[in-house]
Amino acid sequence: MPVIVVANPKGGVGKSTLATNVAGYLAAQGHAVALGDADPQQSSHLWLGLRPASARPITAWDVGDEGVAKPPKAASHRVLDTPAGLEGKTLNEALKRADKVIVPLQPSVFDIFAARAFLDRLAEHRHAANVQVGIVGMRVDARTHSAEQLERFVDGLGFPVLGYLRDTQNYIHLAAQGLTLFDVGTARVARDRAQWQGICDWLDA
Repeated sequence: MPVIVVANPKGGVGKSTLATNVAGYLAAQGHAVALGDADPQQSSHLWLGLRPASARPITAWDVGDEGVAKPPKAASHRVLDTPAGLEGKTLNEALKRADKVIVPLQPSVFDIFAARAFLDRLAEHRHAANVQVGIVGMRVDARTHSAEQLERFVDGLGFPVLGYLRDTQNYIHLAAQGLTLFDVGTARVARDRAQWQGICDWLDA
């Protein structure tokens, strides 16, 4: 019953987009998925409220007001969206429950250095708790110098880059309907689904 935590202490990097689409992918694979939202903005929780009854079910994980409450036992897979400024008790509880941590990271020097202390902590925690950590480049073209810079940086920490996701309105339009890339026909989002292949393989491993 894996717990996948999506985390980066910097705001505006695409955590909720990543968390909802991870949940959508797992649901599309036939898993019983619960999605938790520890962010005060409650973007993932709002998205769940928009999800149509015709879509594959994803249940809410009530994480509580302090720390991170235990995930629902009925779910076979749990996804946790976390807030900006993740630290203290919430960070400790999230990492304690995590089997896998995905870090969305934009490939700018400012974003990289803003997340550096967090990534250093994850590097230490990974060895102590056998947690798998992967990086996803957000709003990036894999062919650019920025993408190469990001890959060199995380390679020094021993983290794999699972994929690079482009900046597209597809995520915005689907989120407004409570949907993900994995809830619609492949032809409509073929390019984006292809960019997710490495992420999906890592989730399935």
